[in-house]
Amino acid sequence: MRRSIEALKNLGIPSADQKTLSDKRFSDGGKFRIEIPSTETPEAFQALLDEAEQINCPVHRISQGSGIQMLSDAQIRSFAQIGAERNVEVCLFTTPRANFDTGGLWNAPAGKLIQWQVRGADQIRYSLDDVFRACDLGIRSVLLSDFGLIEVVGRLRNEGKLPKSLIIKSSAILAPANPASCSLLERLGADTINVSTDLSTAQISAIRKATKAPLDIYVESPDGIGGFVRHFETPDLIEYCSPIYIKLGLRNSADIYPYGKHLESLALDLSLERVRRSKLVYDLIQRETPNSEMSKVGVNFEDLGVPEI
Repeated sequence: MRRSIEALKNLGIPSADQKTLSDKRFSDGGKFRIEIPSTETPEAFQALLDEAEQINCPVHRISQGSGIQMLSDAQIRSFAQIGAERNVEVCLFTTPRANFDTGGLWNAPAGKLIQWQVRGADQIRYSLDDVFRACDLGIRSVLLSDFGLIEVVGRLRNEGKLPKSLIIKSSAILAPANPASCSLLERLGADTINVSTDLSTAQISAIRKATKAPLDIYVESPDGIGGFVRHFETPDLIEYCSPIYIKLGLRNSADIYPYGKHLESLALDLSLERVRRSKLVYDLIQRETPNSEMSKVGVNFEDLGVPEI
């Protein structure tokens, strides 16, 4: 094993899973921020912000899952307007992906994890159409679930063909589960990385040693990606894995992708419950580790993808 340990050390990759206090931070010095996922409409966005203000729950970022192609220009502008006014990052998913397509592997027992990949050259182009359109309408954060697409968008950003301020967020569906995979995503262009939902704090701490990128961590995950409810681990996750985005999905809730008017009331209720769960976790942090530094709310930091309108 000595050869393997030495080889990994020389590559800057940890060779063991263990908790180590993190000295890494967001650009403002904060250890954690809160993200509300699966915010499918600007109306749900506004409603959850109103609820968050009512119950004193901080919100730094919202993300959407149904895809940019499912939004009208007016909806995207409204997302951007609300985000810009409140200095909240708005992260929109790209489409299409394998489970929108006619291929069948994504629905086979051995193919479930490829359902969000970009399938074929046409879908790369369609996905880029989504990114260009969203950026033209003011969005500065996109959610990508394909290694190749992350590299393409990252290269275009580096070349100035996409905004330099664009945040690239890798999807939890990619499920990177080790330091090498997360390091690769960072090199490809990911600015913030969703790790696999089933990793221990020690495993995520090892990932933290290999990457500077903020880690997006579900402390409650939807059933489709595990259904874990691990609120009590949040203080440790902050101390050993910072900087992190704390994400509250919902166990025992319906999968609403792609969202439409027929799911309006359900989507709104789910968004409001995610805020309530986020408040529960935020209060837990205040009780257990009140000195954990959170990024201020309502401030447009350089590493926060606030829309530009």
